[in-house]
Amino acid sequence: MSPLPDAVVSADSVLVSGPPMSGKYDLFNRLLAAWSDAAVVISTGRTAEKVRADHDRLVGNGGDDLVVIDCVTHQQGDKRDDTPTTKYVSGPGDLTEIGIKFTDVVEASTGRERAVGVYSLSELLMYWDPDRIYQFTRVMTSQSSGQGWPFVGVVGSTAHDEQVIHTLYEPFDLVVETRVEGDERQFRVLDRMEQPSGWEPF
Repeated sequence: MSPLPDAVVSADSVLVSGPPMSGKYDLFNRLLAAWSDAAVVISTGRTAEKVRADHDRLVGNGGDDLVVIDCVTHQQGDKRDDTPTTKYVSGPGDLTEIGIKFTDVVEASTGRERAVGVYSLSELLMYWDPDRIYQFTRVMTSQSSGQGWPFVGVVGSTAHDEQVIHTLYEPFDLVVETRVEGDERQFRVLDRMEQPSGWEPF
């Protein structure tokens, strides 16, 4: 795997955008691991156990300090209590509860160098209109930035029309686009001020 470009690792907030099976989830985990060994993952489609197993498999570090805000387990009818490293939300459509649980994590993380990821914004768009998700993302990036924590979100580029995708670009410093060319997964970096980088394999 090629290393992530410095421009991506040094950004405060990154949106990973691409079609299915193009490696978005791999890049998401790699970027969190590059930023911190104590990431916070807001998971809208995978249980906390799955998130931890995936993180371990993809970056070789299960992260004892990995905190997961799990929006799936309760929705599936498995009513578990919160722990210091797993917070449960009734479902991915409850943005208010996600925000409350995230604030709990922030308050419990004084002095910790964390990074924050949402996988994925597409799941949230099944419940809310793009403007609401745009506002939610702005609040999350701002709250993370206030802690000095970098932030990464993921969106499926083919699941929404282009206007929706470009609305979601706004709160982020950088966009990383992914694609599959032949058998090769590739990414490129979009900076608002510059031309896109060339496509690189990963």
